[in-house]
Amino acid sequence: MKFTRITVNPKKMGGVPCIRDLRIPVATVVGMFAEGMREQEILEAFPNLEIEDIQEALYYAAQAVRERELPLLSA
Repeated sequence: MKFTRITVNPKKMGGVPCIRDLRIPVATVVGMFAEGMREQEILEAFPNLEIEDIQEALYYAAQAVRERELPLLSA
C-alpha cells in the first residue's frame, strides 16, 4: 500500500511521520486511539484531521510494527 496521507519531511518535526504535513505525528494519533479515544474525539481534538487520516495512521503503525520485532516480556 502506498501511504498518501503520511508525510516524512526531515525539515519538519525532525522527520517524524506526520499526517498530511500538518505537524500532527502519526504516533500522537495512534496513541490517542490506543488510550481509548474514539475517532470522533480525535477529530474534535484535531479539526484539520479527516477520518481517512486516522485510518491510514493506524494502518501505517501496523505496518511499522510488522517490519521489526519488539522485545516482549516472557511469561
